[in-house]
Amino acid sequence: MLTLTRYVLYDIIRSKVVIAYTLFLFLVSFSLFQLEENNSKAILSLLNIVLIVVPLIAMILTTIHYYNSYEFIELMLSQPLSRKKIIVSEYGGVALSLLCAFMIGTGIPVLLFSADSTGLALLVTGSALTLVFTSLAFLAAVRSRDKARGIGASLLLWFYFALIYDGLVLLILFTFSEYPMEKFTLVLSSLNPIDLARIFIMLKMDVSALMGYTGALYKDFFGSGIGILFTMSILLAWIILPFLWALRLFRKKDL
Repeated sequence: MLTLTRYVLYDIIRSKVVIAYTLFLFLVSFSLFQLEENNSKAILSLLNIVLIVVPLIAMILTTIHYYNSYEFIELMLSQPLSRKKIIVSEYGGVALSLLCAFMIGTGIPVLLFSADSTGLALLVTGSALTLVFTSLAFLAAVRSRDKARGIGASLLLWFYFALIYDGLVLLILFTFSEYPMEKFTLVLSSLNPIDLARIFIMLKMDVSALMGYTGALYKDFFGSGIGILFTMSILLAWIILPFLWALRLFRKKDL
């Protein structure tokens, strides 16, 4: 399985798209730290890149790689290898290559200019989002045999988590503003890994006031040790559960 993972990893990290993704992250991160006199402002600007661009690239690259590797996967299925080993190896290779690109492109500038708790929180959440959206992309790709539908499903998932979900949450909060919504707001935040990552990093930057009237609630819960453990556990669940679903579908898939 490790041999197959290494093969997938070497195959992806040599692609021009991954190299371009790494260079893009490095140039943007380095430029932001050079342009901003305050490193906290650079981290805040970099946060938008991590929350929007990193999930999008992870979804698109993973989905395209899966469909481009379809014949290779069918060849591996003809060998004495279990379906679980094949899909885990594919996931491991793709996830490691994207993590390498993120850590080189964003990790090196952050560690050079802002190697504090906020910078480390940004790297941890960026890595977690990479793994979360790689899992979601595998789920979308395995569910559909058609490449166009698979890529469309991945883009739809990204639109939902990155753009649509916040609007739905605001609509719910304004509609039921006369009722106590504190605990329900925490539940809603857990249902979107991007929101969870945004809250975690903004609390590390001590800018909870920018999050409106829910900022104090977030600070009380997510700023505590239990809140940090809760955040990490939910992000871990977002990584594991979609991939287990994809694994279950792949085992039953007629290839």
